[in-house]
Amino acid sequence: MKVSEIMTKEVISLSVDDTVERAAELMKQYNIGSIPVNTEDRGIVGIVTDRDIILRCAAEGKDIKTQTVRGIMTSNPVACDQNIDVDDAARIMSERQIRRLPITQSNKLVGMVSLGDLALEPNLREETTDALGEISVPSQRSI
Repeated sequence: MKVSEIMTKEVISLSVDDTVERAAELMKQYNIGSIPVNTEDRGIVGIVTDRDIILRCAAEGKDIKTQTVRGIMTSNPVACDQNIDVDDAARIMSERQIRRLPITQSNKLVGMVSLGDLALEPNLREETTDALGEISVPSQRSI
């Protein structure tokens, strides 16, 4: 099965020059925790998460009205072509410890696959459980 068969096809995205406030508004409006960041010429250049907003903006005292997503996004995110097999997508998500995977066609954003999308497929439950186990491994805290 290809990821194009299970991905969410209606995906919003941000520009690198959008504000963090805009990102937060969209996350609230669509009840999502991450948004891909695009440029017209290079396609997906980053992804901004609710965690990025907290740790790289709010915790550092930056102004969400003026701070752009360029300054807090995770650059060069993992993205996969829409023709990749769902087993491969689950493996990549597990290895990279990511919960959401932008899906592209000719370097253009066409969808997103999440662990939730994988979990909805009965024949993918084992892969989803394995991926979640790998993603949820706690990091070592330095005290």
